[in-house]
Amino acid sequence: MQIGMIGLGRMGANMVRRLLKSGHECVAYDRSAAAVQAVAAHGARAAASTAELVRALEPPRAVWIMVPAAIVDSVIAELRPLLQKGDVLIDGGNSNYRDDIRRAAELERAGIDYLDVGTSGGVLGFEQGYCLMIGGATRAVALIEPALAALAPGGRMPARAGPTAGDSAASIAAAALGYLHCGPAGAGHFVKMVHNGIEYGLMAAYAEGLNLLAHADAGFTAATADAETAPLSDPRFYQYRLDIAAIAEVWRHASIIASRLLDLTAEALAHDGKLAGFAGHVADSGEGRWTVEAAIEVGVPAQVLSAALYSRFESRGRAEFANKVLSAMRLGFGGHVERTP
Repeated sequence: MQIGMIGLGRMGANMVRRLLKSGHECVAYDRSAAAVQAVAAHGARAAASTAELVRALEPPRAVWIMVPAAIVDSVIAELRPLLQKGDVLIDGGNSNYRDDIRRAAELERAGIDYLDVGTSGGVLGFEQGYCLMIGGATRAVALIEPALAALAPGGRMPARAGPTAGDSAASIAAAALGYLHCGPAGAGHFVKMVHNGIEYGLMAAYAEGLNLLAHADAGFTAATADAETAPLSDPRFYQYRLDIAAIAEVWRHASIIASRLLDLTAEALAHDGKLAGFAGHVADSGEGRWTVEAAIEVGVPAQVLSAALYSRFESRGRAEFANKVLSAMRLGFGGHVERTP
């Protein structure tokens, strides 16, 4: 099929390449002319503007947006007068699902279908495929399903997919191939939002566990004997100088906690066992916050996901004043003087 791609960053460019590899025709646009030329070298048709991209597509058009969530609305505003009834606009970034519901309703009045597609796979997606979580109208999903199938790890549509197969993208068979029509507008990004919340929790669990292993040699350090320091109960129990990189690597093989996240962690540790190139200031792009907000609104406990999010805030120094308050109180009620590490 023919599809337009706007936004040729790390994921957008690789998605174009994967679509081209599967025989689809791609028209590509990015504000960076160099990014456009890079995908054109792989066979994409270069567009110098959104208007040129739309003109190059045959109706009904499918235009996929891969841009930061903060500028999706401005891109849609630019595209809306260029599109016509029956066209499909796809947001494959990490938008808030509430924005998707609004956008779908606004575009529906012009006869334009809007799909929100949560896209997971990162920089490895070109070779391994992308996990796609889709929200929106069934007719629009059916129109672009060949492209969805090509982007997904399975690389094909389910065996029974076709004009009479109904919503084949909503089937277990499609899910087994790596893409799923999750529900109406917003459903795709809602599922991706929770996916990213889980990702925060998994990452925090690996980080905390490896941090404990990295400090398993605490028994070799002479403890200060005073009222301000809780001593080890028995230093003999914490006298392990462990090879953290090797442990991460062995866990990758037949371990119940093996995962792609662990693969990436092991790779990083093999390159630099001390991770000296990182300051440990961990960003959050929004999905973790939205996940916790949703959990609060529907009254669902999400202790692990919440703690993982707050840990990221703390990593960026946002707990500094709180910690000073704690020290001030300890000094006030017990005369406890801060010790510097």
